[in-house]
Amino acid sequence: MCPQRSEKVIEREKQEAMKEEEEAKVSDVSLKGLSKKLEEFAKERDWEQYHSPRNLLLAMVGEVGELAEIFMWRGEVAKGLPNWEESDKEHLGEELSDVLLYLIRLSDICGIDLGEAATKKMVKNAIKYPPKAT
Repeated sequence: MCPQRSEKVIEREKQEAMKEEEEAKVSDVSLKGLSKKLEEFAKERDWEQYHSPRNLLLAMVGEVGELAEIFMWRGEVAKGLPNWEESDKEHLGEELSDVLLYLIRLSDICGIDLGEAATKKMVKNAIKYPPKAT
C-alpha cells in the first residue's frame, strides 16, 4: 500500500506543480500580487529576519551581476534575441525574474508602492523629455 500511496502523492504534487506553472504563465501579473506572494514565501521560510533593505539591495545587485554575465562577450544583441538558444533565453528570463522579485521585495520593505512610484516617474520623464516636434 505504501508504494501506491506514494505514487498518488507524487501524482498530486505533479498536478499542483503544473497548476502553479499554468498560473505563472498568466501575463497580466500585478506588482501587488507578486508582492503578496513574496511576503508569504518569506514568512513560510522565516526569512523576514534577513530581508533588511541593505540585504535585499545587495542580493539584487548580485542578481544584476548574473544578468550582466549573460550578455558579457556577446556584443550587440538583436531585439527578440533571434540567434539565442532557447536555454539561453530561459536562463535570461530566470535572472530577469530574480532582479524583479528582489526589487519588488525591497520596495515593500521600504514602504514604497512601486507601481505608483513608477507611474509618477513616467509622468516626470514625459515632462522632462517631451516628444520631438514634427
